[in-house]
Amino acid sequence: MMGAFGVVFGPPHPRPLSPRIPSKHYLLGILGERGARVGERGARVGERGARVGQRGARLVKGEHVDRRGACVDRRGACVGRGGERSWARGERAWAGGWPVWTWELGLGLGRLVPALRADRAGCYDFEPLRYSPPPLFQESSMEAGIVGLPNVGKSTLFNALTQSKAAQSENYPFCTIEPNEGIVSVPDDRLSRITQYIVPQKTIPAVLKLVDIAGIVKGASEGEGLGNKFLSHIRQVDAIVQVVRCFDDPDVIHVSGTVDPLADMETIETELMLADIQTLENALPKAEKMARGGDKDAKLRVEAIKACNEHLATDQPLRTLELIEAQRVAISSYGLMSAKPVLYVANVSENDLEGKDPLVDKVRQQASKVGADVVCVCAKLESELAELDEPDRSEMLAEVGLEQPALHTIARGAYQTLGLESYFTAGEKEVRAWTIPKGATAPQAAGVIHSDFERGFIRCEVYTLEDLETYKSEKEIRQAGKLRVEGKTYVMKDGDICHFLFNV
Repeated sequence: MMGAFGVVFGPPHPRPLSPRIPSKHYLLGILGERGARVGERGARVGERGARVGQRGARLVKGEHVDRRGACVDRRGACVGRGGERSWARGERAWAGGWPVWTWELGLGLGRLVPALRADRAGCYDFEPLRYSPPPLFQESSMEAGIVGLPNVGKSTLFNALTQSKAAQSENYPFCTIEPNEGIVSVPDDRLSRITQYIVPQKTIPAVLKLVDIAGIVKGASEGEGLGNKFLSHIRQVDAIVQVVRCFDDPDVIHVSGTVDPLADMETIETELMLADIQTLENALPKAEKMARGGDKDAKLRVEAIKACNEHLATDQPLRTLELIEAQRVAISSYGLMSAKPVLYVANVSENDLEGKDPLVDKVRQQASKVGADVVCVCAKLESELAELDEPDRSEMLAEVGLEQPALHTIARGAYQTLGLESYFTAGEKEVRAWTIPKGATAPQAAGVIHSDFERGFIRCEVYTLEDLETYKSEKEIRQAGKLRVEGKTYVMKDGDICHFLFNV
């Protein structure tokens, strides 16, 4: 006899679907139909339990949930899981190829879905339809674009960061035409510290999306080089990683014929600012027309555009301009490039890995004027390191006097430049770092895992890595009273370890 909940068969057909299906299976089909009804009743019990839990949540003050309602909700979920187990037994019983309906489950709720497909011979085979949760937002939607003059090492750096050969890297200008995209893991030693106490089946770091964009030359905003097409690629990213050449090598061509990092930085900044001026000049007439019609948002937009134009007229990038939040939102759709946060990467020689060359000092001084950070890296060396196995890589790092690849510093720097931080979820199945913008609330952080977590957010349980290292386990943290319960207004802190409770 099938299990009490979630029997997985559907109604029998009035006649056999093919000579392969004898009529003696009609009885099993009837039993399956009855089992499906039992499964539906189990789902309704789960729904009732969930509703009781919701009512319990509404009866209490603040963010705390009525324990009794929560327990009823959990019992409802258990009913659903019982149906899932019955479904698994039904799948095994009907794996011979008969027409079947399966019960798709999730948290005690579900729906009846067909699991038939016709094979080429016109007969029916069983194709199990397994439960799959909605897609998870496992990475940040934000991305950083790698920019610079042609032939300064952008593509070499991109290939090393992504450990791929996606970007063409040659000793001539404009070897990159179309932008290349890649995903980079963001190194975080807190993951390994967590897994010393919570041993998971897998560990998943935070990731960052990088885009390798074609080189920009003087006059790009007016169509020089590869022109406005590639400026538009910069407009689509959220932050800029600008590679600046700080080494002299006669075998590597420089587009301007001489190595001058300050001139390179000025060229890029000027082209971005000129492109922004064009964008704002084109946008202003339309915004003024809408403002005259009484549109309040358009009035804010006009104010912001004029403030931006005045600031650009002083040869200052827009990232150094302070606007109120409403004005920033009003012009956010323009993708103003000189307003994007920037991280400078000084591409140095193998003889100057610490960045002591006077050329690097000039880059640091210029970057400090716009509040930007500088990372020193030898793209050629990093490219070679990326191709080695871990033992050989460690040996080579020791030979050159480095503790870790400089690429780790770039990934973390780009992460911070984007204004991102991480929180962790930790369990036996996985320990994972999740990416959120700084200032995100607990429900927003939960929504990165799944939109249902944000929509049905109840509360989150939070502890710190320091608590874990002190008390050695989550159980001991709870017993010591160090497990905090936070509500919807809680602002996440970098490094929080969380459990989210939700109800939908």
